[in-house]
Amino acid sequence: MDWIKIILSAVAGLTLFLYGVTRLSESLQQVASERMKKLLARFTAHPLAGVATGAVATTLLDSSSVTIIMVVALVNAGLLPFTRAIGVIMGANIGTTLSSQIIAFQLNEYAAILLAIGFAGYFLGRTDLLKNLGLVLFGFGLIFFGLNVIEDAAKPLKDYEPFVAWMRGLENPWLGVGIGALFTVLIQSSSATLGIVITLAAQGLVSLPAGVAIMLGAEIGTCADTLVASVGRSREALRAGVFHLAFNVVTVLIGVTLAGPLAGLAASFAPAGNVSRQIANAHLLFNVGGVVAFIWFVPLIARALTYLVPDKRDVPADATGVLAKT
Repeated sequence: MDWIKIILSAVAGLTLFLYGVTRLSESLQQVASERMKKLLARFTAHPLAGVATGAVATTLLDSSSVTIIMVVALVNAGLLPFTRAIGVIMGANIGTTLSSQIIAFQLNEYAAILLAIGFAGYFLGRTDLLKNLGLVLFGFGLIFFGLNVIEDAAKPLKDYEPFVAWMRGLENPWLGVGIGALFTVLIQSSSATLGIVITLAAQGLVSLPAGVAIMLGAEIGTCADTLVASVGRSREALRAGVFHLAFNVVTVLIGVTLAGPLAGLAASFAPAGNVSRQIANAHLLFNVGGVVAFIWFVPLIARALTYLVPDKRDVPADATGVLAKT
């Protein structure tokens, strides 16, 4: 085993993938971010409308973190009531499943085509819109090319029993959740975590139970940046960040309990033996199921979070005459 070559290739692939995700997200924001802000602020009167809006915004921006950070900013500015933000955050969890579905279809062989078209679109486009659309395609190309590099790096590991045994150990749901959460926090992208897992599954290195467990962990890890973004903001904005974390933790706990049935249901919607598609389906079913289970309790959730994260209130002046805040 040439470990140096494997590690360097895997790091190179991951770097290309993460840069592709960043470039894609930034380019989509340039094209649609202002429209998304207006969409988020306007079409969220009902929780179901908020879910749909959050799903659409995340699909178009290709990042649940970007959507939720945008929501936190709107709530902090007083442009979006906290109660409306709950549905949008739920919807963002659904929107983020699109990338795992796309990756599961193994479109890596088209990476060069996307890179070439995107490169040409950026340099030959005469308007900012055309240039940004070129960068969108270029970002997709980098994502698939990076996955190709990771896939090639992982091929020797198929016959390395210690690695195979370690991957089998991730079928323990709590270990898989922990690894998925930690890796997602480190690379700051649940899409990258799922992309790598789906790619390894296509190589036969990740089983469906292990893939589901890691996917559940990624759902917790992705809360880190949005929670940080809400610190120091208004109390309503902080509630939005706390809700994202609490919602994902609670649904993941339920998901771990029902991991077996979830995996079985996901497998029934994919070709037999196609573990990568099965993991992507589990990702979709999990997030849709979490929203369906909790969307009916939005008013109750809002009251609970208002109690847990109360508004600041004035208290009597202290001995120095300075008004304290709590």
